[in-house]
Amino acid sequence: MPFLLKRYYFKSSQKIQFLLQNELHFDRSTAQRLLSKGRVFDKDGKTLLYGEIPQEDFIDVATFEGQSRGLKPLFTCEDFAIFDKPSGVPVHPVSKKTEYSLLDEIRYHFGEDANLAHRIDQETSGLVLIVRNKKSDMILKEMFVEKRYEKKYLALVDGKIENNLIIDTPIEKENGAIGVRMIVKEDGKESLTLIRPLKYHEDSNQTLVEANPKTGRQHQIRVHLHSIGHTIVGDPIYGINDTIADKYLCKTLSEEERKIYMKCDRLMLHAKSLEFSYLGIEYKFISKQFFD
Repeated sequence: MPFLLKRYYFKSSQKIQFLLQNELHFDRSTAQRLLSKGRVFDKDGKTLLYGEIPQEDFIDVATFEGQSRGLKPLFTCEDFAIFDKPSGVPVHPVSKKTEYSLLDEIRYHFGEDANLAHRIDQETSGLVLIVRNKKSDMILKEMFVEKRYEKKYLALVDGKIENNLIIDTPIEKENGAIGVRMIVKEDGKESLTLIRPLKYHEDSNQTLVEANPKTGRQHQIRVHLHSIGHTIVGDPIYGINDTIADKYLCKTLSEEERKIYMKCDRLMLHAKSLEFSYLGIEYKFISKQFFD
């Protein structure tokens, strides 16, 4: 999502929070968000803070303008939409240098009020729910917080899984060199994942499974499967030594190295279905992407 500076001219001398609202006609919440995130600048590019009075007759405001790369929503209604995200696309910018994310498509198709109801990892493909207005934002985000939905994933894992599994080991952040890595630990947060084997590939010794997370911990499916010796194929964080994982996170790992160490050029985890109730109507969405 390109980072742009837009210049605004004004006539009166006011504290910046009042100037944004009274003369430049930003609504209160937008003005607060711009100031809290440091997106308002003076003539020298210095960030303007609450209570400061600009000394010139203009300010620069950093804005994000969504651009499309052709990704269209799978479903759209007045209050929400569903995207089927490809692997490798982040759901939102991680820095000003992020060239493209799902948020680009969200803002391109639906404008500034649209946003993510939840997140999935950049490496994970599949269904993502989008809110389109303040009403649906409140209802659907609360739904995810309270786990009032059913989400299922496909995962291709190392080794043979023959029976349904219930993995309920707690999860917490690993205190190690890889800051994003999670581990199973007795005093971690309660976590529950249901695993159902779908197909075993004898030639590669890999199993396609359906994963149904009943809690929403970071990297939950990845951590739980890795903890029982069935790491997801292509995982660049779990089942990999710290040096290689660090190279991946620092974006210095080549495509050739990734295929050697991780057996695949992507994480083989896919959000395949999403079910929930909204305003008394039951919805079920199935991704059109699959891998086997």
